[in-house]
Amino acid sequence: MIDIGRFNRDAWDAQVAKGNRWTLPVDAATIAKARQGDWSLVLTPLKPVPSDWYPPLADCRTLCLASGGGQQGPILAAAGAAVTVYDNSAAQLAQDRAVAEREGLALETVQGDMRDLSVFDDESFDFIFHPCSNSFVPDILPVWREAYRVLRGGGTLISGMCGGVMFVFDHRRLQAGELSVRHALPYSDHESLTEQERRELFDADEPLCFGHTLEDQIGGQLQAGFRLEGFYEDRWGEEPYLVLDRIMPSFLATLARKPGSAP
Repeated sequence: MIDIGRFNRDAWDAQVAKGNRWTLPVDAATIAKARQGDWSLVLTPLKPVPSDWYPPLADCRTLCLASGGGQQGPILAAAGAAVTVYDNSAAQLAQDRAVAEREGLALETVQGDMRDLSVFDDESFDFIFHPCSNSFVPDILPVWREAYRVLRGGGTLISGMCGGVMFVFDHRRLQAGELSVRHALPYSDHESLTEQERRELFDADEPLCFGHTLEDQIGGQLQAGFRLEGFYEDRWGEEPYLVLDRIMPSFLATLARKPGSAP
C-alpha cells in the first residue's frame, strides 16, 4: 500500500528542485504588469483563460486550489485579489512566498490535500482558481464537494483538467510517435502499470497520475451543485504529445458557479 498524498507531496518537492516548468516563479516584470491590469493565466498548457471568466478581483477572496509554484497566486494578488494558495507541496508553497516577499504582496499559503479543505469555513471564498492538478489524486469527487462548500453563493470556480484520452495510450509507444490504446478509464499509475514501470516513476521522482472520466470531471461538478457556464479544450503543445495534439485536444477547462448570491 502507498499513501498517494504523501508520495505526490514528496514528488512535487523534488520537481521544484529539478525546475519543472510548473514550479518556476514569475518574474518581477510580470508582477509589475499585473499591478497595472496587464495579465493573463492558463488553466491548461496553452490557452489563456478568457478574461470574462474572472470575477472582479479587487479584494476578491481567492483560493488558488492545488496551485502552488509562484505563478498564479502572485499574479492574482498583484491584480488586487486577497489570495490564499493551498497546495500539498511545501516546496511549491515556498515559491509563492518567495515571490510575495520579493514583490511586497499580501498572500497566504496553506499546506494540505485538495480533497480536504476542512481548515476553511463554509463560504470562505468568492473565487477558486483550480489549474490542472486533480490528475494527481485518485478520486476527484471530494475536490468538487469541498470547493462547493468553501465557495460563497454566487461564487466562481474555474478549473483545468487533463482529459482521459491522455491516459489510454501506451506511454512508451507514444514517445515513439505511435498511438497504441492500452489502458481503460479510470486510469491509475499505481494500478494500471507494471511493477517495473512504477519503479521507473519512483526512481525519477515523478508524481503518480490518475486519468478521470468525464462523468467525474464534469458530472462531479454538477453533482456537487455547481452550474456550468463555460467550457473550452486545449492541447499540450510539446513532445511526446504532439502526435496526439494533431488528432484531438487532450485538456479541458470549465467555468462553474455556485447558485445563490453573496450574503
